Amino acid sequence: MSWLFFAFSGPVLWAISTHFDKYLVEKYFKQSDVAVLLLFTAFIGVLTLPVIAFCEPAAIVSPGAGSIALIMLSGILYMGAMLFYLRALQSEEASAVSPFFQAAPLFGYVLAYFSLGETLSVQQMTGGALIVAGTLIVSIRFGRNVRVFKVRLAILMLACGFALALSGLIFKIFAIRVEFWATTFWMFVGEAIFGAALLSIGSYRRQLVAVLRANTTALLTVSGSNELINLGGTVGSRYALMFAPLSIVQAIGSTTTLFVFAFGVAFSVFFPRFARETLSVRELAQKKTAALVVAVGVALVTH
Repeated sequence: MSWLFFAFSGPVLWAISTHFDKYLVEKYFKQSDVAVLLLFTAFIGVLTLPVIAFCEPAAIVSPGAGSIALIMLSGILYMGAMLFYLRALQSEEASAVSPFFQAAPLFGYVLAYFSLGETLSVQQMTGGALIVAGTLIVSIRFGRNVRVFKVRLAILMLACGFALALSGLIFKIFAIRVEFWATTFWMFVGEAIFGAALLSIGSYRRQLVAVLRANTTALLTVSGSNELINLGGTVGSRYALMFAPLSIVQAIGSTTTLFVFAFGVAFSVFFPRFARETLSVRELAQKKTAALVVAVGVALVTH
């Protein structure tokens, strides 16, 4: 099904972007606030606005003022979710953070049920549960000491999951009722507003100028490529919302963790300078099991 291709373009491209993010943070943003990274996301969104306006001039003015405000809220919520995620990632390991992304499809199911009347068959719910379970399997780490429950991490990531689900819901409503590219345009405007708010804060502005002065060409090249990849994943995943239930698309989106580990293994084998992933027999067996569970889940939700 065509929507499945677009749904999976999100987690695949986001997984690649995650490795770029790790490289950028370690090489250029060790001494900077993670919020500065979101400024690059906002910049890329701004650059796409003239392109959409040129290709779809009539569509972007079709929504009313109230609709435009809500669509922009979708973009603001998305950026807020990413800020919650980056804040959590600042103080916790990725393996502790990523399982909380499974909250997004659960929030999405509840929101879509009450707002859109979306219901899932038993087969679809089983498939969605298997997709989430497969992603959780690959997120488990063995041989570590049991840690206490961390309230700050849970609050940040549950807020992230809810904001992602609500952002996706708003986008879906208007993409169906109005027009996909018009909704995308105003969503990017919302992201730009969030970026402008960050840029108005003196400390973030100074940090951005400092990192750009120190590594202008390299940073713009790597970060620009990263944001274009991330943009492709976001647009693809949002396009899939027009054809499939919100919770199913978000469950597929939660497989980002699985693809992060898959690309990590590939980089470890072919480009060990850029990434290293554990390649023990246990780890590989765990990843294969997770991939199989996700594959069964996808088969159930698409048939």
